[in-house]
Amino acid sequence: MRNGRRAGRQSLTVIYLPPPKSEDTHAGAAPKVGFIVSKAVGPAVTRKRVQRRLRHLMRQRVSALPAGSLLVVRAKPLAATQRYDMLAAQLDGALAQVTRSRNEATRRRGGRGRGAPENM
Repeated sequence: MRNGRRAGRQSLTVIYLPPPKSEDTHAGAAPKVGFIVSKAVGPAVTRKRVQRRLRHLMRQRVSALPAGSLLVVRAKPLAATQRYDMLAAQLDGALAQVTRSRNEATRRRGGRGRGAPENM
């Protein structure tokens, strides 16, 4: 989780680790998705409901992930009260942000890196 790309939203955080570039035995494997729903989200029934909703949402989106990639979806307390369509929109936004290549992210920000002068 320390090496992955992160994207946070109001009700969830997504951590994405792209597949390794070297020829590895896991490179051809299907993408793996894990869920973290802590006690801060609510009692056991609520946590399980949030996990089922997130799992159902990811089932439709896992085919867009490259083979061998790892993804962790961490639910925040707001996920327990969030409507299904809002949860789906936040998940889509977070997935789009973490799966975007670094070059695209730089172009979107205007091409300036950290510490670059503003008036160039």
